[in-house]
Amino acid sequence: MGEELEVTERTRLRRMREKGSHRRADLDAVLAAGFLCHLGVVVDGTPMVVPTVYGVDGDRVYVHGSVASRSLVQAPDGVVCLNVTHIDGLVLARSVFEHGVNYRSAMIYGVPRLVTDPEEKLRGLRALTEQSSPGQWDYVRQPSRKELAATSLVALDLTEASVKIASGPPDDGDGPDAELGLWAGVLPLVTRFGEPVADPLLPAGIEPPAHIAERAGRVAGAPSGEPVGGV
Repeated sequence: MGEELEVTERTRLRRMREKGSHRRADLDAVLAAGFLCHLGVVVDGTPMVVPTVYGVDGDRVYVHGSVASRSLVQAPDGVVCLNVTHIDGLVLARSVFEHGVNYRSAMIYGVPRLVTDPEEKLRGLRALTEQSSPGQWDYVRQPSRKELAATSLVALDLTEASVKIASGPPDDGDGPDAELGLWAGVLPLVTRFGEPVADPLLPAGIEPPAHIAERAGRVAGAPSGEPVGGV
């Protein structure tokens, strides 16, 4: 896939185009920063938006969930919409009209594919696991055949997507409302991992592995080793 994403009627930016992007690098960055998505599907004729986990592997994203599988059975050629959004802060202006949110968001459209090949399913489940907990796949037991058969996994190509990013201070700093003498600025929102909490049934002496312990206190979505800090 090239540096620029193809623009389609679904991904064409119509509002706030200055915040939009069709750069593949921007899409990759938004997806790499999280592991939770919202998947819009139609099930039994009713639209549903389902929160679920995802994992990226090359030019496709794998999504876990039986609801998506049901929608594929009912409408094999049906288009779904996958959204990933990260909230970075509240933009608090001098007037209510200028209030806003700093965010990074990606929208992906396409006809999903139910993953049935055992090798690809393992690869997709590894992507899901490593997306949220890098290093965990090799640390724990691998799925059995029975577990694989009971797991629903869907693949969606990253060929039709767009990104929007909003950042920065309020827009009314040089307008008439600046004379009001009110505080204005950004209230950052930062999500961090806490200290690991052991399973109550865990025998004494078993400590968290390094790949889990080192994430305590770090900003969620930050690369391993990145110092704790704001967004």
